[in-house]
Amino acid sequence: MISPQQIEEMIKAELPDAQVQVQDLTGGGDHYQVTVVSSQFAGKGLVQQHQLIYGALRQAMSTEAIHALALKTYTPEAFASNS
Repeated sequence: MISPQQIEEMIKAELPDAQVQVQDLTGGGDHYQVTVVSSQFAGKGLVQQHQLIYGALRQAMSTEAIHALALKTYTPEAFASNS
């Protein structure tokens, strides 16, 4: 099991400017929805953005500490216009 705080820390280690929101979808500590806002997503497609997050969480995903992960990724500009 991994905590939302640990997920946030792992993402911020790779994307220091990221704003991260982590939601435990089932209460079981292994199904999460993560929203990440980072300027490092600028100029990248959705798949590339998600690959950055998967890279940051590789260890937790490979040990199945995270069983399911729903991602929402935004540049700061896209997030502001989406809000």
